[in-house]
Amino acid sequence: MIKVNFCDFWPGFESNNLFLKFLEQNFQVVVAEKPDYLFYSVYGSKHLEYDDCIKILYTGENLVPDFNLCDYAIGFHYLEFGDRYLRFPLYAYYQWYYDSLLRDRALHQEIEYRADSLVNRKFCNFVYSNNVNSDPVRDAFFTELCKYRKVDSGGRHLNNIGGPVKDKLQFIKDYKFTIAFENSSVPGYTTEKLLEPIIAGSLPVYYGNPLVFLDFEPDTFIRLENKSDIEKVIEEIINLDNDDEKYLAMLNKKKFRKENNPQTWNLKLKSFFDNIFGQTLDTALRRSFYGFNKYYVGELKFQAELLEKRRRVTFAKAAVKNVINRINHR
Repeated sequence: MIKVNFCDFWPGFESNNLFLKFLEQNFQVVVAEKPDYLFYSVYGSKHLEYDDCIKILYTGENLVPDFNLCDYAIGFHYLEFGDRYLRFPLYAYYQWYYDSLLRDRALHQEIEYRADSLVNRKFCNFVYSNNVNSDPVRDAFFTELCKYRKVDSGGRHLNNIGGPVKDKLQFIKDYKFTIAFENSSVPGYTTEKLLEPIIAGSLPVYYGNPLVFLDFEPDTFIRLENKSDIEKVIEEIINLDNDDEKYLAMLNKKKFRKENNPQTWNLKLKSFFDNIFGQTLDTALRRSFYGFNKYYVGELKFQAELLEKRRRVTFAKAAVKNVINRINHR
């Protein structure tokens, strides 16, 4: 039995742990408090508390894996590092969730059948939670496109429809275009931002991975390649918005390259895990515990402890302040 655990993933991961589902389908695994294999991500530092196990990083963000901390990593970048790395971008992870991908032909038939209603949908949507860490080009593009026609913002950020939508896929399927900008432009970094409008049958307007056409067919969606080309891309959107035949032709093109499909990604992932689980724990270990790396990891643990203490003090001060405010307002 393979003992695994998970930590430091994004909010909501526990309720829809697709990695665990994949492992259960392909291996004999059990979730254990003291795992032999720890799967972790970049949204916390709890993984630093685990020493006596094989550590496997999955980053859902545009970060290069730190192989000083992990034995193996799964990420976006096109890297070569022996058997320690697998490129498995976030949109590939979500392919397991969107069963519609397996019905690609049926989706295209539906697009052809519903041609009249598809070209008469609402114009364009923009669904984002915030802009704290995102490239400013995303908001700039939204602002410029709104000068042509109103773009409905259905997220918490720049919302202009009265409140955030509950179901993003259901929302964007009613629009001809979807602004599908990544938070940054990094080679290999393609997330669910591009996948969702494709699944919903809306034409993506994409900015992000400069190597996106290694996974997706060229000229099958609108792409902002350079930040200086905003006006040019908006002109392309306007032309498609006013030419139903050209719009439907682009919408109906097959987006994914032949080799980019759930089955291929699943085989890659299984092979990656077969190699890890097929070794003894001692031979599967890759990271160093000694030399300068011992100092490096120790410093990170110390910093994580300080941050946690600061968080607790801040939380305690806020709680005391709330109590004092309640007393004063009695």
